[in-house]
Amino acid sequence: MSVTGLIVFLAIGAVAGWLAGTLMKGGGFGLIGNIVVGIVGAVLGGFVFGLLGISAGGLIGSIVTATVGAVLLLFVVGIIKRS
Repeated sequence: MSVTGLIVFLAIGAVAGWLAGTLMKGGGFGLIGNIVVGIVGAVLGGFVFGLLGISAGGLIGSIVTATVGAVLLLFVVGIIKRS
């Protein structure tokens, strides 16, 4: 992976984590927290979209996939924390 690819990957993670945090709890998790939530969300979102047969390409598609996965992640974590 090139340096540019890594920077884009981290930026997508940060944006997706921030969007998911804003949607689920009203705010982000800080830069590092947003990146971590976004990257884990990207993996989860890619898995779920793959199961559903949905293909989202391009930069916007990557952000949408990562955000959906991050929202799912935060939803599951919220359920686990309540019980």
